[in-house]
Order: sequence, then structure tokens, then C-alpha cells
Amino acid sequence: MMTILAMDQGTTSSRALVFSDDLGVQATAQHEFPQHFPQSGWVEHDPNDIWTSSAGTARAAIEKAGAPRIDAIGITNQRETVVIWDRRTGQPIHRAIVWQDRRTADLCARLRDEGAEDQVTDTTGLLLDPYFSATKIAWLLDTVDGARDRAASGDLAFGTIDSFLIWKLTGGRSHVTDATNASRTLLYDIRKGDWSDDMCRLFGVPRALLPEVKDSADDFGTTRPDLFGREIPITGVAGDQQAATVGQACFTPGMMKSTYGTGCFALLNTGDQAVRSKNRLLTTIAYRLDGKATYALEGSIFIAGAVVQWLRDGLKLIREAKETQALSARADDSQQVIMVPAFTGLGAPHWAPHARGAVFGLTRNTGPAEFARAALESVGFQTRDLLQAMRADWPGAGDAVLRVDGGMTASEPAMQFLADILGAPVDRPRNTETTAQGAAWLAGYRAGLCPPPDEYAKAWRLDRRFEPRMSEEDRDRRYSAWQRAVQAVLSV
Repeated sequence: MMTILAMDQGTTSSRALVFSDDLGVQATAQHEFPQHFPQSGWVEHDPNDIWTSSAGTARAAIEKAGAPRIDAIGITNQRETVVIWDRRTGQPIHRAIVWQDRRTADLCARLRDEGAEDQVTDTTGLLLDPYFSATKIAWLLDTVDGARDRAASGDLAFGTIDSFLIWKLTGGRSHVTDATNASRTLLYDIRKGDWSDDMCRLFGVPRALLPEVKDSADDFGTTRPDLFGREIPITGVAGDQQAATVGQACFTPGMMKSTYGTGCFALLNTGDQAVRSKNRLLTTIAYRLDGKATYALEGSIFIAGAVVQWLRDGLKLIREAKETQALSARADDSQQVIMVPAFTGLGAPHWAPHARGAVFGLTRNTGPAEFARAALESVGFQTRDLLQAMRADWPGAGDAVLRVDGGMTASEPAMQFLADILGAPVDRPRNTETTAQGAAWLAGYRAGLCPPPDEYAKAWRLDRRFEPRMSEEDRDRRYSAWQRAVQAVLSV
């Protein structure tokens, strides 16, 4: 039996899964790593923690699977997070600046004031926001002593997390990325399929710093033989949300998926059309196969599963994330507590990096159960914001059934509320490991182990469809209350 290793490097943990060639999961391993918050709104990771946890979980998963021969490796990763390292030593020049980080908000505001955003959006499909990589790169080059000169001379390398992992896996032989990750940097022309000289000049990023861009299913290099006992080809790479889109088999224009991990990210397949949003959504590359890009509209929510982590680690209301479901079920239905979890600003469609969280509707009887319910419901409210914007941008989204995945989809109350507040069905697949499965399929497709997209899509299986139960009157009343809460946060 052929086997594929999927390395799933996320925001709070690194995971690895061993798949058979029919994409059945043989073994998994996971390891959380520290988060660093040097200042308010700043989020950093130690790249060496990312590497050691990724390599460690890969070895652990292979061992749990009975040490099979691994025939291909697929990588999926937290997107936009920036690492710059020394090409000679492989050592990072600074901690990684995480996608959630807001330190470059003022730079983005200045560039908007100078009228740069239209050109940025036309070229990259993105908006001027500290979420994306380019301003993080500029901050590192301008802050770390000597970094800008070393970058211009070719001594340094930039990468999103996939590039950094591939560099380490291959012993520095491959400095590459794929089109999905490149499309999140603010430096990549999504229509021409190449780095943009204009964007590099705008953000002050030398092209010598950038990796080669490949298809999502491509030859990215082979691993060092000492890591896993022999050289293994790396043949699939995609940013986590694009990998989930592939894993959900959203290959047809009009199909839509939403992943609920640390944040929430909804992607709508728009085929070969790079649709420019009129509602401050993102135009991005869903995947690129055989040299052809498929595009998507994307809405990004910064805080989804992270709000449950906050209940656990910040408020100490729960000991484990899974307790949230039972706790929320005990909430008083007469209370209408609304939580706006803008801990690191608000994402689409607001793009307000300076916004901060708030809770509305508190009474003397409000307690942990009401906080838990409000936390879960905040994800549904934010998803409706995204879906309404998508429907306004692209008529093909009107009848889309939402396919969901990620850790929060295990919560029955959260998924039922999602269907209720959307007023539309929500489909949860049997296999919720869709992000890792997408990376595994990309790797297997390139290696000749997995079927083409149309055959792969036939294997998708439904676990449960959540149908809306809430009346239209209640839905509109509750959503209006959410909108008022968001406006209050935005006006502070």
C-alpha cells in the first residue's frame, strides 16, 4: 500500500497525518507550541519551535502508523506568517511574525492615504491590511540590524511557513512556495502568475529575497535522508484554507467551504474568473494545477476557535475546549449576550485592525454558560457577514450549500446556530480532516497515487446536514443586534 505524509502546520500547533493512497487516515500526531505576545496586537512564533514540532510530529505519526514507506509528502500551513532566515546557516533573523499580528497597521493606513490600495487590489486581489505578508517583511528588514542590506545582496531568504519547512526538510536545497501561499503576500500578481516588480517596489522588498513559485501539485524537492531514513519527494503544497477547499472537493465554480480553526475562512470557487470584490472580500488563488489557476472569493475572520481558547486560557471558564458545548447548552435563553471577539481587530468585510473585543447584553445573571454560548454564536454571526458579501459580489453564491470543516464543527450547537443564522443548510463531511487531506491529495495527485479531481470529488461523504430551524423574524432580530454591536466596536 502506498502512503502519504501530510504535514499540517497551524497557528497554535503542528500536526502530521499518515494517509493511505485511498486517503484513509492511518495515524496522527499533534504538538502545541508557545505563542508570543510582545506588545498589544503583536503575535510571534519561534520558527525553531515550528520546525522541531513539525519534524517531531511527522516522525511520531509515521511511527504510530507502523513505520510504513512514505511515498510522498504534502504540506499545508498557516498563511501570511513571515519568516526571514540566513541562507548560509538556516537560522531565522527574528521570530516569525504571525498572520494575526497588527504591528504594521499604521503603515497600511499611510499607504491607503497615499492612494495605493487600488493598485494593490488590482494586482494581488488583496487589501492593504497588516494581515498579509509584505508589510511584515518590510518591518523586519527595517528593524533587524543590517537585514535590508543582507536581503538586497541575496544573503537572506523570505518564506511563508511552507517555504521555511521545505528549506529545512531539504537541507536548504529548495527555496520554493506554491501559488496559493504566494497569493497571500501582497507581492504576487495573481493574473500574471509571477511576483510583481511594482509591489516589490511599493513595499520595499528585494526580489532576491523571494522563493520560486510552483503549482500546488508539483515537485518541491526531496527530504534530507537523515530525517526519515531516506529521501522522500515533497509533491503537494497549499495554504491551509486552500488545502481545505481541495479537501472538501470544491472543484466546481459556486461551491463554498468554511474552515473553523483558530480563525474562520470561507472560500467560494469562482473558476477561471478572478472576481474583484465590491464588498471588501479578497480575490485569491484557490489552487493551481497543471499551470492553470482556479480563483476564489475569500472572507477571513481572525477569531473563531481562538475565542474558545480564550474561554479556557484567559477566563479559565473551561479546562478543555470540548466542555464549551455542554456549558453553552445550559445558557439562559432569555438573555441575549453578544460577544464581538475583535481581539486582534476585525477581518472581512470590516478590515478594522484597531478594533478590540467587547461583550454586550450583560445582566446580573450572566455567567459562564452565557459567555460560552455567545462565543460560539459569534462565529455564526461573522460567517453571515461573509456570506452576504459573497452573494452581493457573485450571483453564483446565491444557492451555495456551505461545506464546513475544522475543530469547531464538532460542536453541534455551533453548527446548528450557523445554519439558523444563515438561513441555509450547512454540510459537515464524515472526514473533518479536510485540510490535511487536501495536502495529501495534492501530493498524491502529483505522485500518481491519487485520482484526478472529478474522481476524487465523488468520494466526498456527508456526515450531517444542519437545516435552519430559527424563524426568519428571530434570525433578523438577532442579526440586527449583532450588527449594532459591531458598529459600537468600530466606533470606539
